[in-house]
Amino acid sequence: MELTVIAALLSTLLLLSNLASIVLASLSLKRPRQIAPPARKAPPVSIVVPSRGVEPFTEETLARAFSLDWPRYELIFCVAHADDPVVKLINRAIARFPEVPAQLLIGDDRVSANPKLNNCVKGWVAAQHNWVILADSNVLMPVDYVQHLMVAWRPDTGLVCSTPIGSRPDGFWAEVECAFLNTLQARWQYAGEALGLGFAQGKSMLWNKPMLDANGGIEALAAEIAEDAAATKLVNGLGLRVNLVASPFEQPLGQRTFAEIWSRQTRWARLRRVTFPLFYTPEILTGVVVPLLLALVAAASAGVSLPTTALGVLAFAYVPECLLAWAKGWYLSPRIVTAMIVRDVMLPAIWARGWLGGAVEWRGNAMTIRTKAMTELEEASSGA
Repeated sequence: MELTVIAALLSTLLLLSNLASIVLASLSLKRPRQIAPPARKAPPVSIVVPSRGVEPFTEETLARAFSLDWPRYELIFCVAHADDPVVKLINRAIARFPEVPAQLLIGDDRVSANPKLNNCVKGWVAAQHNWVILADSNVLMPVDYVQHLMVAWRPDTGLVCSTPIGSRPDGFWAEVECAFLNTLQARWQYAGEALGLGFAQGKSMLWNKPMLDANGGIEALAAEIAEDAAATKLVNGLGLRVNLVASPFEQPLGQRTFAEIWSRQTRWARLRRVTFPLFYTPEILTGVVVPLLLALVAAASAGVSLPTTALGVLAFAYVPECLLAWAKGWYLSPRIVTAMIVRDVMLPAIWARGWLGGAVEWRGNAMTIRTKAMTELEEASSGA
């Protein structure tokens, strides 16, 4: 009887925490909406876009970047190598939209083990304005992209970000990626912000350039293997907050494979484990697997129907998640609950993989994930 009560209580607490995170995120999030154009006196903005390779929606994301409703902004595209096929598409877009100041910079500044950050350095140096957005090339910018970021900036803000919201999936595994990005990762990130735990997300980052330059510049983001983790710690260390936009930006997915999802999710897991181990550790309790197993243990001990118990747990977990996606205008389909189940089955394996070391790959670049203590130990050993 004691085992039954403990298992049932733990399962209930986990399911309620899951529901609470959905409620908290729902209060912070808003459906996509267009913000009115700013006054002509709005500050000019530099948008730095690190690019590598051609993706299914590259031409569309490029066109969106040149079509923003902001009085003055410049686009700075950064590519590490001149033979990258994306160079032709960027040059074509620059020629197509001559009314928008834009330039393409090629080169690789090795300030860190993070190839994306290295690619951004030259763009940061070239940026002419005090407000700089670091924007991933696969973000589908709405026409009021800059407005959404600027509106979220407050007197105590050090950085404004947006999580990616997966859209336009082509195939089941892309729907699984939507289940990861939207009602799991975005939901917990917005719930964390509601609790005062704002974490940066590298997809879109609005910086005040003088502030960051006064605190080490873009090179300061090399303090961690992930630039968003370094940004979070830097901003919090200054006593400032990381804010999220109310309506996060879309990332069209296209086709995905299981291998691509596994590689991406395990890479992110290992980055989170190295940079924020105390927050990473309880991630095993997210998703439905642990509360479902506990509920089944309690049901078996009490002689309650196992199928009925399983259906009840799944309904309690996934109905609110689907309602969140529906309320915020995110992707939904008849297969989304199946995708959520597959996602949650993968989560414990991804979490376990996050504790293992070794190199990971980011767009063809090998990255060795190590802690600051590991680096210091290696430096001390090499100097001995």
